[in-house]
Amino acid sequence: MSNKPEAADDSMDRPLNFIEQKIEADIAAGKHGGRVHTRFPPEPNGHLHIGHAKAICVSFGLAKKYGGVTNLRFDDTNPEKESTEYVNAIREDVSWLGFEWEGGEYYTSDYFDQLYSFACQLIKSGKAYVDDQTAEDMADQKGAPGKPGVNSPFRDRSPEENLELFEGMKAGKFPEASHVLRAKIDMAHENMLMRDPLIYRIKFVEHHRTGNDWVIYPMYDFAHGQSDSIENITHSLCSLEFENHRPLYNWFIENLGIYPTEQTEFARLNLSYTLMSKRKLLKLVEDGVVDGWDDPRLPTISGLRRRGYTPQSIRTFADRIGVAKRNNEIDVSLLEWALRDDANRTAPRVMGVLNPIKLVVLNYPEGEMELLTTQNNPEDAEAGTRELPFGRELWMEADDFKVDVNKKWFRLAPGRVVRLKSAYIVEYANHLEDDAGNVTEVHVNYFENSKSGQDVSGIKAKGTLHWVSCAEAVNAEVRLYDRLFSESAPEANGDFMDCVNENSLEIKSNCKLEPSLANAEVGTVYQFTRLGYFTVDKRYSTANNLVFNRAVTLKDSWKG
Repeated sequence: MSNKPEAADDSMDRPLNFIEQKIEADIAAGKHGGRVHTRFPPEPNGHLHIGHAKAICVSFGLAKKYGGVTNLRFDDTNPEKESTEYVNAIREDVSWLGFEWEGGEYYTSDYFDQLYSFACQLIKSGKAYVDDQTAEDMADQKGAPGKPGVNSPFRDRSPEENLELFEGMKAGKFPEASHVLRAKIDMAHENMLMRDPLIYRIKFVEHHRTGNDWVIYPMYDFAHGQSDSIENITHSLCSLEFENHRPLYNWFIENLGIYPTEQTEFARLNLSYTLMSKRKLLKLVEDGVVDGWDDPRLPTISGLRRRGYTPQSIRTFADRIGVAKRNNEIDVSLLEWALRDDANRTAPRVMGVLNPIKLVVLNYPEGEMELLTTQNNPEDAEAGTRELPFGRELWMEADDFKVDVNKKWFRLAPGRVVRLKSAYIVEYANHLEDDAGNVTEVHVNYFENSKSGQDVSGIKAKGTLHWVSCAEAVNAEVRLYDRLFSESAPEANGDFMDCVNENSLEIKSNCKLEPSLANAEVGTVYQFTRLGYFTVDKRYSTANNLVFNRAVTLKDSWKG
C-alpha cells in the first residue's frame, strides 16, 4: 500500500506547533485514554492537490509521531459529483506520499443507516424539523450578520409529524427540493451557520457505492462530526475555513450524546502562481487548457508526480511551511526548492542535449570509440560510476557556442578552450554555418593528455560542457514545463483564465540523450547536467518514443 519512505521530520529541532501542544496536553491529562486517532476525509469528487498533501502530512504525521493511527475516510455524500475513479486516485495519491491508513478505510456512506437514526433521534427530541419551503424562501428568512433571521412557518411541527415526513422523504414520496430536514437551533444566533442549518436533502441520484438505495443524503456539517464520532476519532484536524463550523460540529455531538471528538483548525495552504479550488481546476481540465488532472502544470498530486516531484520533496515542503493558525500565501519557489534539495542528493547525473548541433573532434581517430568513466552522483559516494561512449562526433548544445563573446563567456568560442565533462579539454578550430548564418557544426581539437582524472596537460579550462556521443545517442522528446499562471495571485484581478501563461509548455523534439537513458524508469528523477531535473513522462513516453518532463530547473529562473 505504501512506499514507506522515511518522512522528513524536523520536529526535534523546532518548537511544538499549537496542535502538537494540544495533543501532548491531552495525552498528559489522560484524555481519550491517551489515544491519538486522526483521519483524512476527502470527498471523492476530484483529484487531490498540494493543499490536500499538506493536510495528509499533518494528520498522518501527527498520528505517527504520537504512536497513533489514521483513518482514510471518503466523504461521499454528494453522489452527482463523486465516483470510484476519484476514490482510486485518492488511494494512490495517499499511498504514493508514503502513508498507510492503519486505522482503516471507511466511507461516510458506510454510516447512512446510523446517520439516518441520528436524524430521527433529533426529530424525536424536538431538535429537528422538516421544512417544505423553497431554498429561496429559507435563504430570505435567514437574516444577516447582526440581523436575526425569521423562523420557518414549519418550525413548530410536532415530532410525530416531522418523523412521518422524514420517513416519506426516505421512501421517495416527495420530489427533489420539496422537503429538507433542518436542525432546530436558533434563528437569531450570531453564527449564521447555527440558524437552523440543513441536515438532509432529497436527491434522486445513483450513488457510486450504495446505488439507488438512498434518495436522501446528509449534509456535510451533519455527516462530518458524526462520522468522526462513530470512528472514535480523537483529533479531527481541519483547515481554517471550518472554524465557523465548529459550534455546529459540537452541537450535533452534544445533542446526540455520542463520542466527543474535538475539531481543531489550522491554516490551509495558499500557494502562489496556482489555484486550490477543485472546481476551477476542473474548468482548466474541461476547457482543454491542460491535458487532464495529472497535467504536470497543475498542483494536483498526480500532476506533481507526473512532473517529477518526489514524495520526500512534498513531505519536506509540508514540514517547512509548518502548521499555523492564520492563512498566508506560500511562494511556490519553496516547493521547487524542496524538490531540488531532494533531487540533488538522490538524482542520478546524466547528460542530455536539448538543442543539438554537431561537435566534431578533428584530431580524434575516425571510427574509434572509447568508454569514459563518470560519477552517477557526486553527492552520493555509494551511487557508483558508469561508462560513457566517446568518439569523434558528438552532440553539443547550440547555445554553448558563440562567435562574438566577451570576457565573461566561459563556454566555447573562437580562440577558447573548454573541458568536455568527464572527457577531454578541447580547443576551437572552426565552425560551419547555413545560408541563414546559423551555426550547424563546430570543429575542435582535443588534448590527448587532458583526460579527466588523468590530466597532465597543464591547460586551464574555465568552462565545462556536457555532450552526447552521436553514434550512441538516444533520441527523445523533452517537455519544458513552467508555471501555469503569469500572476502570483491568479484570481486577484478578475477571471483567473485571463492570466494563463501561454508559454507554460515548450516541447523540444530530436533531443539527444546518453545511451543509459534508453532504460530510464518512470518515477526516477534524473539530473540532466547543467539543465535541470527530469523524469520520464508516464502518459506519452513509450519504448520507441521517449518523452521526458522537466520537473524543475537547477535554480530558480522564473522571470515573471
